Amino acid sequence: MSDDAPREAIGPRTWLLYAFATTILWGVWGAFTGLSAERGFPETLVYCVWSVTMIPPALYALARAGWRLDRDLRSVVYGLIIGLLGAGGQMVLFCAVTTGPAYLIFPVISLSPIVTIAMSYVLLGERTNIVGATGILLALLALPLFDFSPQGLSESNGPGEGGGLGWFLLSLIVMVCWGVQAFFMKLANRTMSAESIFFYMMVTGLLLAPVAWAMTDFARPVNWGADGPYLAAGIQLLNAIGALTLVYAFRYGQAIVVSPLTNAGAPLMTAVISLVAVGTLPGQLKLVGLVLACIAALLLALAPDGETRTDAETKPTAF
Repeated sequence: MSDDAPREAIGPRTWLLYAFATTILWGVWGAFTGLSAERGFPETLVYCVWSVTMIPPALYALARAGWRLDRDLRSVVYGLIIGLLGAGGQMVLFCAVTTGPAYLIFPVISLSPIVTIAMSYVLLGERTNIVGATGILLALLALPLFDFSPQGLSESNGPGEGGGLGWFLLSLIVMVCWGVQAFFMKLANRTMSAESIFFYMMVTGLLLAPVAWAMTDFARPVNWGADGPYLAAGIQLLNAIGALTLVYAFRYGQAIVVSPLTNAGAPLMTAVISLVAVGTLPGQLKLVGLVLACIAALLLALAPDGETRTDAETKPTAF
């Protein structure tokens, strides 16, 4: 598809609808995703189940688009880059959490929107007004507060606990992978259909499933019951559908706005669900993060639309 293909108008603020859909889906997913590991189903096997749950939404999206799949070299390369950066980052994360403290690893990874924003600003020329810029800043400030644990830090032997600083380098790799992935998700949406992007994401996720299987410690008991792989499938399907709506959000909106909004909004939704389900208030830092995320989400939602058109040649079908 040519970059100068004809353009057609779409509904106003379509990106926001998809971004909020991703926020809700990932928020619910985040609130319950830990259940699988708690019930004896390893994270590596959860990844395998997740890769399978990507198939239904991928096929649904392609069917809605008339089974049109972009097969040109550029589209295939973009699709594989996006998929490998996402799934590959997850593989690196498995290694990171076995060598370092999770309460420091996840705050580092949560800053991946910084990479997306920087690349989109410099390479794609995306801009926003003062409202959007303020929302981006507040979202970036809120993200690390959701996972950082000063209690865990005080109880550890220091930041180098568990294998020196290897975990920190691995965390940076994951952060860069997921930040670059979001950038390419936006870049690819300029020349190929969102349905094709998600299809290639599904393919690469499945290709790396054997790696996750091989990383599983089968010396430990694995829960193969209904609350093992089947529960994981139900939970991970939310993640998969949220990934599809995220692709559509990047299709219609600016990456510098979509990325921080979804990354800050999902933990916010998770915290609210956990509060209702468990009935306990979050810690002080997390509470500050929640307030910042609320303000950030509001400001980003009020930011002007950066893109309100899509290529007529691909005609992405609404999910």
